Amino acid sequence: MTDLTFAHTEAERLPAKDREAILDNPGFGDHFTDHMVSIAWTRDAGWHDAQVMPYGPIPMDPASSVLHYGQEIFEGLKAYRRADGSIVTFRPEENASRLNDSAARLALPELPVELFVEAVKRLVAVDAAWVPSGADQSLYVRPFMIADESFLGVRAAQRARFLVIASPSGPYFTGGIKPVSIWLSQDFSRAGHGGTGAAKCGGNYAASLLPQNLAAENGCQQVLFTDANSPDTIDELGGMNLFLVRDDKTLVTPALNGNILPGITRKSLIQLAKDRGYAVEERAVTVTEWREGVANGSITEAFACGTAAVITPIGQLKSPDFTIDFGDRAPGELTLSLREELTGIQYGTHEDRHGWLTEIPAVGAAV
Repeated sequence: MTDLTFAHTEAERLPAKDREAILDNPGFGDHFTDHMVSIAWTRDAGWHDAQVMPYGPIPMDPASSVLHYGQEIFEGLKAYRRADGSIVTFRPEENASRLNDSAARLALPELPVELFVEAVKRLVAVDAAWVPSGADQSLYVRPFMIADESFLGVRAAQRARFLVIASPSGPYFTGGIKPVSIWLSQDFSRAGHGGTGAAKCGGNYAASLLPQNLAAENGCQQVLFTDANSPDTIDELGGMNLFLVRDDKTLVTPALNGNILPGITRKSLIQLAKDRGYAVEERAVTVTEWREGVANGSITEAFACGTAAVITPIGQLKSPDFTIDFGDRAPGELTLSLREELTGIQYGTHEDRHGWLTEIPAVGAAV
């Protein structure tokens, strides 16, 4: 691992009583903790100048390459407070590995996995008071990397910065575990073959915003994207992976074909389903298959998954031409059961059989 010593500057932006008021009802992504992590990179010096510093604005030259050429990637993971007061994160090494895959695609520097995990640990440890303890609450941690060299010219930047911020969060979708309706995007694609679909970069999400607005106009909470070259073939939702549940104990999910983000929640659910004896098929999945399967009863459930929302049951897929509707069968039994098991592992009420949790040490302890 790159041998870096983290400089540490203490900060407290809010009195304890104000912080507690936020934690009572944190929303999602609305408030931020006292500190952030920053690590600089240059082509000549590599990773250096690691800091735990007060949360706040970062210096940004108007010519910074991220503003003009979009060299930016990010991750999302959570820290959970368990009943005994301890704090854990879930599979941070997987986030680190995926960040490096995204970095390679966006011509950004790769960050040692150990340094990524250490940065997350240090931030969560120093801001442990911000980790809420209510039902379905967590500390959402956002590591990200930007190219911040100042120049105009189409080339990979020679200077970058890795940062980590955190936000106390409640449920991603308010109102409890209720089935959502999703809108089939027919005029817009999220990604194309050979593009950046498998990278977690801002441009992919920017591309989903207009279709997401159209989904909202049609009474839907999310949008479903299909393959740009094969409009019947499902890719993923705007920010979540998709699973269909068959009546023969089979889970079906679109294969990682370069268009689809390799979700860590997706990967974890595949393992938990296999542990239960379910077959899991990662392959091309079509809207037609979904439509016909619901009509003949062979497809009994559908759900979306991701770090922010965990598992979200799908009640309807809507388009201008048809609606696939599970009716009162949603949310399905397996959807709810897998969600309960996964969150149970994260919050400490279920056994962590696969060693997915990383404990956060107290401030001052070795990380």
